[in-house]
Amino acid sequence: MKDQNRVQWVYSSQNNRELAERYDQWAAEYDSDLAEQFGWIGPREAAGVLSRYVPKEARILDAGAGTGLVGECLAALGYGDLVAMDLSAGMLEQARQKGVYRECRQMVLGETLDFPTGSFDAVISVGVFTLGHAPAESLHELVRITKPGGHVLFGLRPDVYEANGFKEVQVELESRGAWKLVEEGREFQPLPKGEPEVFHQVWVYRAL
Repeated sequence: MKDQNRVQWVYSSQNNRELAERYDQWAAEYDSDLAEQFGWIGPREAAGVLSRYVPKEARILDAGAGTGLVGECLAALGYGDLVAMDLSAGMLEQARQKGVYRECRQMVLGETLDFPTGSFDAVISVGVFTLGHAPAESLHELVRITKPGGHVLFGLRPDVYEANGFKEVQVELESRGAWKLVEEGREFQPLPKGEPEVFHQVWVYRAL
């Protein structure tokens, strides 16, 4: 299957079970496909932003970690207390093999997460809030598991922000005092080789 077709095949999944199965099948080739065919820079961009706000000793959840590309970027920046979470067992196995996470857990964004309230100093989520993936309601749980004063950082397509409920949920969480906006990043091309028409922004909130 050609790489462009594979992305559309994954995005066309009808439910979380099918999405997980398709990522399981892609897992072994995911890193090379994203690097060679798409020039995927989302993890590097987001990790760089996080490093401006989060100390190196922080306990960080990589929510929707996939194969661990974000974890690799964070480890290169000096972060060591990293936990990976993803819905795909196959992707998590690839992440585990990178040796940068203390723990890898299979969970689904959009459902109640099996972490106590205030478990993490920061949560980062990259490449997850996109078409056919984790819903805007996932943000409620990401805030819950972040310690007060900690940070929630995620990448988001501007069109998805406007059309898929993220704008409303982000505003609602701020209006009820759950978090406060720290940074709304510039738009950039996370897939410059494969999908140059796609843009992302990195959002950073401080949990309250």
